[in-house]
Amino acid sequence: METVSSITSVSHVIQLAVAPVFLLSGVGAILAVLINRLGRIVDRYRVLESSSPKAAADEQAIAQVEMAILARRARLIHWAISLCTIGALCICIVVATLFVGSMLRVSVSQLIALMFVGAMLALIAGLLSFLREITLATGNIHVNKH
Repeated sequence: METVSSITSVSHVIQLAVAPVFLLSGVGAILAVLINRLGRIVDRYRVLESSSPKAAADEQAIAQVEMAILARRARLIHWAISLCTIGALCICIVVATLFVGSMLRVSVSQLIALMFVGAMLALIAGLLSFLREITLATGNIHVNKH
């Protein structure tokens, strides 16, 4: 039979795990946005790729430039997805380590701190990559003045 202190200990660990779990849901939302953007980039690339042989020489040149920009954007989004996924995995490891450390009654505070800092660094790098992709995407919008 479980003692009151072990139940209290588990409930305390659950309380500690709530914040990382909320963070994990936020990272999931960011990943959904990134994956959606990657899909749109790939779709646009395919449209340009299929239409470029039929186009005139100047239109082909414009399409090639846009395809190069799209390829660069895709690489940036790929990095953002990878880094945010690494951050999410680190957060999952933090939550699991909280429970394992509590069950084994081992001090894992340094490991948890390192994994959380690693998660934050990966998320920061992923968001910076996302920001660079957005800058690249919006920097190539040409406004037609009539």
